[in-house]
Amino acid sequence: MSIHGRVLAVNGPLVTCEVGEGLDILQNEVAYVICENIPLKSEVIRIRGRQVDLQVFESTVGLQVGDRVDFSGNLLSVTLGPGMLGKIYDGLQNPLNELENVQGFFLKRGQYLPSLDEQKLWDFKPTLKEGVLVKAGQYIGEVAEGLFTHPIMVPLELLGSWRVKSIKEAGGYTVTDTIALLEGADSQGGGDVAVKLKQEWPVKRPMRIYKERLLPDTQLLTQCRLIDIFFPLAEGGTACVPGPFGAGKTVLQQIISRYAQTDIVIIVACGERAGEVVETIREFPELLDPKTGKSLMDRTIIICNTSSMPVAAREASIYTGVTLGEYYRQLGLKVLLLADSTSRWAQALRETSARLEEIPGEEAFPAYLESRIAAVYERAGKVKLFNDGIGSLTMIGTVSPAGGNFEEPVTQNTLKVVGAFHGLSRTRSDQRRYPAIDPLISWSLYLGQMKASLNSRAENWVDLVQQAHNLIFAGREVHQMMLVVGEEGIGLEDLVLYLKSEIIDAVCLQQDSFDDVDQASSRERQISDFLLLMEMVNHTFEFASKEAAKARMTHMQNLFFQLKYCPFGGEKYKKYRSEIEAILDQKGVV
Repeated sequence: MSIHGRVLAVNGPLVTCEVGEGLDILQNEVAYVICENIPLKSEVIRIRGRQVDLQVFESTVGLQVGDRVDFSGNLLSVTLGPGMLGKIYDGLQNPLNELENVQGFFLKRGQYLPSLDEQKLWDFKPTLKEGVLVKAGQYIGEVAEGLFTHPIMVPLELLGSWRVKSIKEAGGYTVTDTIALLEGADSQGGGDVAVKLKQEWPVKRPMRIYKERLLPDTQLLTQCRLIDIFFPLAEGGTACVPGPFGAGKTVLQQIISRYAQTDIVIIVACGERAGEVVETIREFPELLDPKTGKSLMDRTIIICNTSSMPVAAREASIYTGVTLGEYYRQLGLKVLLLADSTSRWAQALRETSARLEEIPGEEAFPAYLESRIAAVYERAGKVKLFNDGIGSLTMIGTVSPAGGNFEEPVTQNTLKVVGAFHGLSRTRSDQRRYPAIDPLISWSLYLGQMKASLNSRAENWVDLVQQAHNLIFAGREVHQMMLVVGEEGIGLEDLVLYLKSEIIDAVCLQQDSFDDVDQASSRERQISDFLLLMEMVNHTFEFASKEAAKARMTHMQNLFFQLKYCPFGGEKYKKYRSEIEAILDQKGVV
């Protein structure tokens, strides 16, 4: 039975309506507010007796008291299945490419299209026979989707055991065709359940259909030296990248998305400026994927909800991206989710909370901000599936604190739940030391958590990393003294210590994202160069004067610079490496 209501009040995207007595309304249920004969999609966010508060995902201009509201009875959900890769969606999973073809440059209200192409035929192959007992999430067939074989799963919302009553033969089917029928096993009733190539899942309900949640103990290689060596990420881990505007958050995320060792990349542009989103949309199809040799867009999904789009849809975009990531994790793939930026998502929560007249917390953010942030990041993880396969969802969220103040609530509440903190610094950005991750404030819990696997790189690898990190701290202290007393006011040993820390900074912490060689650093190259660098750092040098020390250390730094910009294993690389080794063999005596 359909449920209808009438609009009582309109406050921007917040609409209050009244329903009849005894009618069942669900929290997070989808409703449609009829404005000028246009159905506007909305979500139930609060129920107070017969009064229901909705947040409308469209502009409410022209909406009047007394307008009709239709409740769908379904939770806010996304459609999952083959055909999502390469798509550009908005926060509600509307395919923007198709909307553009219909509407031109400007989106109109109330236009909602199917998330998947319902006309395309997929080559389905069954992997189970009739009579087999199955459970939610178990694979019953597969279709070929570009770079991957896409397993078709038993609907994820089913409970208990089911028996395959019938299953279609191999052939071409659309996502709306029924490819199998399931019947309740034993005493399980409820009638037959149709299985299609697509299925739906509520975006705000975590997808916990797996055998075991595993500890993130395997490194996710991003090929960014600073991250991989000093502040590593784990498969299924979480990271926070806060920084002031213009510090390079977006460029860093794009480089990670291109070179990280993952199968699927999901980019959520939440409240970003339209210019940055357009740049991403234009660049990704042109970028060559180093993993496959094809377009990077072939294994990427972009969800964009720009700052010019309705604020209510901004909140949903994060949940949409996480749900898509959980789905591909159920397929046994490694998924990387990049959310840019969670600050604007939190601002959408603040605006909605203010319209609901809830008691504000710190800086007017809702009191439940911490729990909402934790609930989102908690959905990342590495899991063992029922077929003993391993899938992972790694989440990296950027934060844009006003004025670069990391003490603000969004940054602080995010730091409580993530496993790595890559803080961008305005100082390093102004010095053109990119990526502008400040090694003095950044950290990673995974460095100790993955110690056993990281030490497989080299003996005592984690100890060497900690030693290099301590040297950077010591060099910064010497630099602070030099700012006060000048270079002539420090001793020779302190000067050498400072120069060594500068070499580590130039070689490991800085990376040119626009250089063909230096923009990505393979695991082998990271190990080789870092071990050579630490051998030099731990070498005992003897200098007759400060001038001699600066000259020799400058020469060493230039040699390491040449290593950075030479193809790994090439003749030039071998030449400069052998020259460094020859200097070390000379005991460093000037």
